[in-house]
Amino acid sequence: MADLRFHPAADIFPLLYDTELAGLTADIATHGLREPIVLHPDGSILDGRNRYRACQAAQVEPSYETWDGQGSAVEFVISLNLHRRHLNESQRAMVAARVATLEQGARTDLASKEAKSQPEAAEALNVSRASVQRAVEVLAHGAPELITEVEQGRMNVSLGAKIARTPKKTQRRIAKKTKAGTKPSAAVREVKKEELAENPAQSVSGKYRVIYADPPWNYADKCDNGSVQGQGAEAHYPSMSIAELCAVPVKAMADDDAVLFLWVTSPLLFECAPIIDAWGFTYRASFVWDKVKHNMGHYNSVRHELLLVCVRGSCQPDVRKLFDSVVVEERTAHSAKPETFRTIIDTIYPEGKRIELFARGGAVKGWTRWGNQA
Repeated sequence: MADLRFHPAADIFPLLYDTELAGLTADIATHGLREPIVLHPDGSILDGRNRYRACQAAQVEPSYETWDGQGSAVEFVISLNLHRRHLNESQRAMVAARVATLEQGARTDLASKEAKSQPEAAEALNVSRASVQRAVEVLAHGAPELITEVEQGRMNVSLGAKIARTPKKTQRRIAKKTKAGTKPSAAVREVKKEELAENPAQSVSGKYRVIYADPPWNYADKCDNGSVQGQGAEAHYPSMSIAELCAVPVKAMADDDAVLFLWVTSPLLFECAPIIDAWGFTYRASFVWDKVKHNMGHYNSVRHELLLVCVRGSCQPDVRKLFDSVVVEERTAHSAKPETFRTIIDTIYPEGKRIELFARGGAVKGWTRWGNQA
């Protein structure tokens, strides 16, 4: 059997893998090749890559016919495969993204007339332009294993685009789990927990007068259990239950006279009381962060978050400057808090050691950072 190359236009559709290819191979071994492989005039395979691979595996000599060259090779491939294959919207978006990037990389041997813009590709594959843009991001930044999971329909393109922003090692670990049958959202949670376990929070020594905490609250709602992919807190970091948060040894970290600034969202306002008590503090006041942008909610459209001020012993502000209790500042990335609040804390409590619990990101001058994402 001749060893033929695939035409670049054929590669816009994903190949069959594993059980699907094995099934096709078994069918061809039993019944022979029922539909000939279509060759481009240059001798490459334009349609029938999977049939060709199955024939090789089954040791069946394939039959061929040559494309007449009428119209566009890309449109020819699309027309055949859209009728033949049952692709979900994410898979079609990946095909459209490949069509929209035909002029890039190894596909420069295609004539420029073959390439389509993103809107044209989206229309041809019957998907939204937004889905195509996410698919382009997966192709541009995704590890090969992640790209395969989206193309094979085991992962939503929206979640795939978010995962593509993580390190390649993380992408491969998530892809390995989804290939094995784990739901994508669950795979993200499992890998994050594994990576955090590999990078545990370091112990701290000494006592702290100022404590700033942004706990990874567990909401136990549909955005965390996988029905709304990539939108809940669990898509960004492993959460902790009330009991787990109570067990964090904050009381041992705190001075006899200390202040705690604790972030809490509206749904968990009354549930945080046991944590404040377990950590050895008493509630005194609060700040309201008006995020400007609205967020998901069950009873209203939530646009605020609360920063509770709690005290242990005697720890009133060192500086008698009263800041407005409501701060209006547009939210940015998930869980990111405006530095305005740290400035307020540093202004009214300039004295004493300070620590940020469950810190995310880089170091901040004058602050000890504690947490396995710090």
